[in-house]
Amino acid sequence: MVKHIILWKLKETLTGEEKERVKAGIKEGLEGLKGKIPGLLDIKVQANGLSSSNADVMLDSSFESEEALKGYSVHPAHVEVADTKVRPYTEIRLCLDFCE
Repeated sequence: MVKHIILWKLKETLTGEEKERVKAGIKEGLEGLKGKIPGLLDIKVQANGLSSSNADVMLDSSFESEEALKGYSVHPAHVEVADTKVRPYTEIRLCLDFCE
């Protein structure tokens, strides 16, 4: 199994209300991909970090294989969510992919 973990920092220009709306949209969009992409085993978004956090949103996803992860990255459903709900509102993205 392959784990795909992403941390995002939202743009500082967003108001608090906008950040909450964006976080809800990211969670709904990404978690909505479950069952739509071959090889995607599980996908969860955490957007309610403690005040000690320095990231705003975390994606924790699991795939059958590295090939399944590669397919996810270019799958039209994922690209649509990334292009409309994530990329326009984030300024920093960190990624860690690993085998379990």
